[in-house]
Amino acid sequence: MTQQTQIIGGVHVDQRHDSAHKHVTGRADYIDDMAAPEGLLHAYLGLSTVAHGDIEAMDLSAVLAAPGVVGVLTADDIPGHNDVSPTGKQDDPVFAQTVEFHGQPIFAVVAETRAAARNAAALAKVDYNAKPHFTDVADARSADYPLVTEPLTLKRGDAAKALEAATRRIRGEMRVGGQDHFYLEGHIAMAIPGEDDEVTVFSSTQHPSEVQHMVGHVLAVPSNAVTVNVRRMGGAFGGKETQSNLFAAVAALAAKQYGRAVKIRPDRDDDMVATGKRHDFLVEYDVGFDDAGLISGVNANFAARCGNSADLSGPVTDRTLFHADNCYYFDNVLLQSQPLKTNTVSNTAFRGFGGPQGMVGGERIIEEIAYALGKDPLDIRKANFYGGEGRNITPYHQQVDDNIIARLVEELEASSQYAARREAILAFNAKKGVIRKGIALTPVKFGISFTATWYNQAGALVHVYTDGSVHLNHGGTEMGQGLNTKVAQVLADEFQIDLNHVKITATNTGKVPNTSATAASSGSDLNGMAAANAAQQIKARLVDFACETHGVTPDQVAFEPNVVLVGNQRIPFPDFIRSAYMARVQLSAAGFYKTPDIHWDREAGKGRPFYYFAYGAAVSEVSIDTLTGEYQVDRVDILHDAGRSLNPALDIGQIEGGFVQGMGWLTTEELWWDTDGRLRTHAPSTYKIPLASDRPRIFNVALADWSENREMTIRRSKAVGEPPFMLAISVLEALSMAVASAADYRICPKLDCPATPERVLLAFERLARESGGT
Repeated sequence: MTQQTQIIGGVHVDQRHDSAHKHVTGRADYIDDMAAPEGLLHAYLGLSTVAHGDIEAMDLSAVLAAPGVVGVLTADDIPGHNDVSPTGKQDDPVFAQTVEFHGQPIFAVVAETRAAARNAAALAKVDYNAKPHFTDVADARSADYPLVTEPLTLKRGDAAKALEAATRRIRGEMRVGGQDHFYLEGHIAMAIPGEDDEVTVFSSTQHPSEVQHMVGHVLAVPSNAVTVNVRRMGGAFGGKETQSNLFAAVAALAAKQYGRAVKIRPDRDDDMVATGKRHDFLVEYDVGFDDAGLISGVNANFAARCGNSADLSGPVTDRTLFHADNCYYFDNVLLQSQPLKTNTVSNTAFRGFGGPQGMVGGERIIEEIAYALGKDPLDIRKANFYGGEGRNITPYHQQVDDNIIARLVEELEASSQYAARREAILAFNAKKGVIRKGIALTPVKFGISFTATWYNQAGALVHVYTDGSVHLNHGGTEMGQGLNTKVAQVLADEFQIDLNHVKITATNTGKVPNTSATAASSGSDLNGMAAANAAQQIKARLVDFACETHGVTPDQVAFEPNVVLVGNQRIPFPDFIRSAYMARVQLSAAGFYKTPDIHWDREAGKGRPFYYFAYGAAVSEVSIDTLTGEYQVDRVDILHDAGRSLNPALDIGQIEGGFVQGMGWLTTEELWWDTDGRLRTHAPSTYKIPLASDRPRIFNVALADWSENREMTIRRSKAVGEPPFMLAISVLEALSMAVASAADYRICPKLDCPATPERVLLAFERLARESGGT
């Protein structure tokens, strides 16, 4: 027989997303596309109409009397705990009895149709004893509002002493805005009641095991009575890590109450009003440096608008501090978080998990120094990079021993012709025209691992059937990022079979238990290793079988493309598997993996919370209209580190998408609450995400193909979900340079973000007035 030279679809090669053809043709099934079970009911949430207050009376008689209504659920109908808090703080009710934000769920209507439930929800009459409310983090702090969780302090050296002794010193503050996830598929859940205490939930969630636990918690049943299924999500970005708990719990509660399947799907407006966002921050900093721009001391406080409950604000604000240094060594440093309660929806996970906010604050410090010294910010960045004797310890005392940022920046600086383009822009702006340009090169260093160490584990279930086909189930969830494709590639590579012989099935808590959230960019790292472990167990049994049957030694057995080499005989993989089955060889295995060599002592602020770092760099060029503040991104060049990429095509897609999403956060996506505490940017008409027309006119993305992860990750790859998001900081910095031309680059523009056209215009006019320039 003719031997194939390679399998079709192994690792380190471009491979199409397994559902790409379904996405573009509309044949990918999401929960709302599933065939409706017989007797399906629909639930809809009733939301509060004040930002803070006690519910004195709630008249739901008109709701119950509305056409098609089957019933109404309130806190009194919950048999277990009225709480879906992911941290167990008991501060995140399914149905609130004391209202903490405008739009908080207080009841649910269950009806024969979704329209009937939605219309009926508006008929409730609720009397409140309204209380003062605070939606802004500075106002909440002034009102002595509490913290939602314990703050974190990171400290090394003596920042106060270094600041006093510094040649130069700058104090300042910056507002860093929040962001709505704006997933294409909104929150949705469907529950089907089973016999006894059982219930099956189809949930659009990144964390099936947490949904399983929360549903059991609300229904007062054990986790083994709840099965959660997730085939795919239409986007999540962190917004479905904890926020899906509420919808799954309501669907399951209604399903058990009425003995019928129940689906819940809010409108986009209500989804945006009732679910958490990216945390916004007030960053206050004090930095000392010398005449060369070398930083000697940093003291910074990061006050976060956390919303009405803790949710994930603790770990999110922790990670903000972990990434405030970005790629820079701070000789003496004191960083503190301030996770403040506000009367807004509880903020939650979002791509980067607080890291982007810390990184923006760190880059503002670099920018302040550059303008104070009249230097190119890139020169200040390079001067302060980690590297060199005694300059490789982070503020949390982890050693940076895989540092490649200097090489990345050097290569990108050359390939993008940064220096020549900056000189050309300076000459262009010197003409004092209406259009001004800016350019910036910014780096990224992002730590990979959950800082909650116990989440750094994964399981996988692999079956090999007698025809040689392989069934794969793992604990990760697919939200469009291509996780399933990558893990299937790993499995195909392990068995050396074509990728189309591997079947990926929906994440199911009944197959792989106790899963971690698909978050922290660790989906491929964790689940790929777990799947490989399962395959290796099966392969070890198959090698033993071959040795016993054919009288060979283990070194004479090898898995080659679609065949198994046994001595001098090449046996087609399906034939070999059939023989193994006939010999009663177990062809199934549960794989497991836990990330090694990580630890974190939060109280001491020391440890090794990250297994490794992913790096990247971006150059962005922009043009602004100084009469209107409008701008466009003219060109972006990116060089990113994905280690030995499992699938370069998918990784480049993640880099492009992450960058554009980050650009939206920093430029156009503005959250705004009115004086009554109502979120007013709650629909596409009032909240502007980037459009296709907003993408960079020229967009060059490349992987650092020479990079290889020093750690034993899956095939030496690196995570790529979150790190590219922060490459978009280069857009904010480029806008800043364009604005700074109003004062001949002598004054730092101090642009808050999002840097909307309004903010750009006002900043340009302010600098022109202050400097007497144009």
